[in-house]
Amino acid sequence: MFILNPQSGVPIYRQLLEQIRRMAAGGQLPPGTPLPSVREVALAHAVNPMTVSKAYTLLEAEGLLERNRGKPMTIASRPQAAVLLPDRLGQIGAQLEQLVLAARQLGLSQNEVVKALRRKWGEIDE
Repeated sequence: MFILNPQSGVPIYRQLLEQIRRMAAGGQLPPGTPLPSVREVALAHAVNPMTVSKAYTLLEAEGLLERNRGKPMTIASRPQAAVLLPDRLGQIGAQLEQLVLAARQLGLSQNEVVKALRRKWGEIDE
């Protein structure tokens, strides 16, 4: 369900936060969807359970997750406006800015970057 990269330089809990936010905003995790338990995520990705717990607790404090006693945490009910395209694009704004900056510094054209993005998109979909 989640793709965690310990070598990315981004803390694991931040990777979880961002992925769950994006998946909820994009509709891949609709309201009421149960999340894997802290233990399941920790075992699947060989990370400390406290790391997963921290991400889940922060998302609960934001109101994105709901804790259900004796049951898995679920995606909270959210107004439909929260999944509008500008909101979803806003969640990748920082990554887009970094990509554009790096591409310009490397002397890559917009077409070259778009082609590379399309190739990468296809790799991930496979």
